Amino acid sequence: MWQAEIRVDLDAIRDNVATLRAGTTAEVMAVVKADGYGHGMLASARAALAGGASWLGVATLDEALTLRGAGITAPVFAWLHSPGLALHEGLTAGVDLNASTLGQLGELVTAARRVERPARVHLKIDTGLARAGATAAEWPALVEAAAKAQADGDLEIVGVWSHFVRSDEPDHETNDHQLAAFAEALAVAERIGIEPRYRHIANSAATLTRPDAHYDLVRPGVAIYGLSPLAGPQPPGLRPAMTARARVILTKRVPAGQGVSYGHAYHTTGETTLALVPLGYGDGVPRHASNVGPVLLGGKVRTIAGRVCMDQIVLDCDDDPVRAGDVATLFGPGTGGEPTATDWADAIGTINYEIVTRFGGSRVPRVYDGEVA
Repeated sequence: MWQAEIRVDLDAIRDNVATLRAGTTAEVMAVVKADGYGHGMLASARAALAGGASWLGVATLDEALTLRGAGITAPVFAWLHSPGLALHEGLTAGVDLNASTLGQLGELVTAARRVERPARVHLKIDTGLARAGATAAEWPALVEAAAKAQADGDLEIVGVWSHFVRSDEPDHETNDHQLAAFAEALAVAERIGIEPRYRHIANSAATLTRPDAHYDLVRPGVAIYGLSPLAGPQPPGLRPAMTARARVILTKRVPAGQGVSYGHAYHTTGETTLALVPLGYGDGVPRHASNVGPVLLGGKVRTIAGRVCMDQIVLDCDDDPVRAGDVATLFGPGTGGEPTATDWADAIGTINYEIVTRFGGSRVPRVYDGEVA
């Protein structure tokens, strides 16, 4: 008998990737960083590859090495590495790495010479996000240095890439400005003699809405888990893969005016039944969900009563016949009347990415469903 669990439908991940793949002529890099957005990196990666992804994307070198250590041989791109990392380990494992600066490029050349094999590199241009990536002023020098290193046999320039600022607003002029800046960066690279096999800028939202941004490779992240990065209706063909639920520990009758949970931020309005659910912020439930988080219990969507605790939440169930052992569903695909991760995000003023990622690595067991499980 389980007490609390995170269920992940791997067939949903596979099918979501297949839907995205069918909508583009580009190859698909499934982003499985942050433990697969809380869904489990290795299982999500295998499901994504089964759905037609030809690449996997992660943030850190450690994530990439974990994929390789699990026997995954598909191309892997890791883009976030600080100075002094053992980049040679990534090169030995056949991991593609990012270069945004001359310093990063130099470290890659050093690593390549150490292992006596060229580093597979994607050069990043900052088209407006102001995170990683060379500025337009820095870009020619980065490309020229990379071209020289390639001529010397120290690296192979596999890709040129960037990242959107406002792709969740597909018609915003910023997207057009970024695409123009990206095109100019590619033109600069071409004039220097670099024509990368892969040009990539499209994340989930751009994969869904901006075919003009697809180029050779798209990098969907949250969409492969069935969550929409866009306002409005759920995109067709995508279904959420994660369900978070727990069994009620106990119920009790309390009088009107009873304060509930820490600080008594909630008071009952009449005699009522309270249900104790064993999930809290130690498991991934946002503390900001106090008094606003929706939970399906006993056929009704109820709101968390009072503050979210480290290990538990309380639901006010009125006179409904709920009892210990009943299943309370925080979120899921929404097909059974339960809230979705997007409903939770809307309730607390965040994004659905954060909701599901919070549950990665928690003490709650993760259970996999589906043929690819």
